[in-house]
This record gives sequence, C-alpha cells and structure tokens, in this order.
Amino acid sequence: MYWLLMIIAILFEVCGTTCMKLSDGFRKLRPTIGLAVFYPLCFVCLTLAIERIDVSMAYAIWSALGTALITLIGIWYFKERKTAIKFASIGLIISGVVVLNLSSTAL
Repeated sequence: MYWLLMIIAILFEVCGTTCMKLSDGFRKLRPTIGLAVFYPLCFVCLTLAIERIDVSMAYAIWSALGTALITLIGIWYFKERKTAIKFASIGLIISGVVVLNLSSTAL
C-alpha cells in the first residue's frame, strides 16, 4: 500500500511538473489548474507513504524517479536535446538511490 502511494506520488509530481512547463508561466489556464491540483495530491500521497517508508529512502526515490521521468518527457515531448550527459546523469541519479538503499539495508 505504501509503495503504491509512493508510485502515485511520483506520477502526480511528474504530471505537476509537466503542467508547469505547459502553463507558459501561468498564462494558460488548464495547465495552471493541473499544476495546482497535481502537486498537492503528490504531497498527500508522499506524506502518507512516509508513514511506513523511511523518509530518506522515500525522498531519494521520489526525487530520483521524478527527475528521470521528467527528463525523458522533456526529451520526447518537449523536444529537448538528447545528450549523453543527460542520460549518464539519469543513470548516476538512479545509481545513487540504489546505493543509498543498499547502504540502509546493510546496517
């Protein structure tokens, strides 16, 4: 249940960030409303998830997967440049979360 809430929080965060870009600086109403809806939902789900998931792990996973997904959306949907550095950076972020998870279970 808590991991499902974490996944939902990540998806809401990605939707909110996408709406942020689409809102054109709050000049477009629908994406601005989406932004105002998705971020609070994200934080509600994240708050409920950290009842049982360590906050350090939850935040690392939430931020890492959110960053990776929004980077991919930026490349595919918003036609941002594809660079090896972007993909390597995503790999480093995800690797960092994996190492953080392994270090917390090793103790």
